Amino acid sequence: MSRNITTGIDIGTYQIKVVIAERTSEDGSHPRILGTGFTESKGLRHGYIVNVGEVTKTLRVALSQAEKAAGIKIRQSYVSVGGVGLASIVSTGTVMITRADSEISELDIKKAMEIAEEEIPKALSQNRKIIYAIPVKYKVDGKEVMGNHPLGMRGLKLEARVLFITCLEHHLKDLVEAVEEAGVDVIDIVASPVAASFVTLTKAQRIAGCVLANIGSETVSIVVFEDSNPISLEVFPIGSTDITHDIALGLRVPLEEAESIKLGGITQTNYPKKKLDEIINARLSDMFELIEAHLKKIGRNGLLPAGIVITGGGSSISMLEDFAKLSLKLPSRIAHINFPEKEKGKFRDAFFATALGLCIIGFNEGEIGGKIVMKSSINILRTVKDWFRPFLP
Repeated sequence: MSRNITTGIDIGTYQIKVVIAERTSEDGSHPRILGTGFTESKGLRHGYIVNVGEVTKTLRVALSQAEKAAGIKIRQSYVSVGGVGLASIVSTGTVMITRADSEISELDIKKAMEIAEEEIPKALSQNRKIIYAIPVKYKVDGKEVMGNHPLGMRGLKLEARVLFITCLEHHLKDLVEAVEEAGVDVIDIVASPVAASFVTLTKAQRIAGCVLANIGSETVSIVVFEDSNPISLEVFPIGSTDITHDIALGLRVPLEEAESIKLGGITQTNYPKKKLDEIINARLSDMFELIEAHLKKIGRNGLLPAGIVITGGGSSISMLEDFAKLSLKLPSRIAHINFPEKEKGKFRDAFFATALGLCIIGFNEGEIGGKIVMKSSINILRTVKDWFRPFLP
């Protein structure tokens, strides 16, 4: 029997991370980690690629580390996409039921989703590609459907409210080119914050409602969950590097020392702690004002019982958890990987969360069928059922 192995590649502005994992359970939710690799990124800005060659060169380093650790040659992979080019659009499609007996068929559901896509304003879809579409809510004859889908129900009219996750087309093209130039075929593309959620959020958190915030070096990306479904995704052009720059200017220290100070490291520079707190608080206020404004926009501010879960390189700032709690008036915690103890030791906090989430998605592609219609940047059409059912106890 051949081993069921998959690879996840997370290309971020600051670092590139690779995870090779092997399925150990039927649903793939608790894989065995065979190898990991990471290196400093080059050729990216705010999460998008500005130099394909530089990205390919640094990716090869991370791939080599993972291959050496696993003893396996990586030939294909799931790849995350992030950065300011990533966004979400909510649209609604309505159809009349086609069957004479008024029973809702797969054709009706597919048509409702297609109409929802057609209803997206041109101004929001120009130069963008839909990565995948997620049905958030269905209504039959104006009444909300409980459960995953309305297949088999009876009615006259079906309405589908759909979350479309999109990315700038040229960024997707550059991303696929960079990975394939490194000798790896791209199986599919997944939004970074969605991939990370597979290993940093529990079912209870997704059902109750929460926001997962990834504080990267140059961007903050958030994905909001409710009733197990992602209902919104947004990326802001601000990150933890901005805090480092503010510290360097405010305390007049080199960037390297400012980074150490930000993370609470020992430094030779004497500075007033009150002034440092003021500098960090000012930039954190900017970040969480953007998050709060988005939650207000979608009508979820103060209404997410599971609160905010924070991941990414910026999550190591000591005061962040308390600051988030006060700013958003929500429960707050720093993310960790929800894995068995024997595997947790192979990771540094949630450092590899996105790449590991990609592996879990890979194990379940084509097996959990009908919930999400995925449209990858490389023209692969897949159907996925019960979005989070197999993942995490």
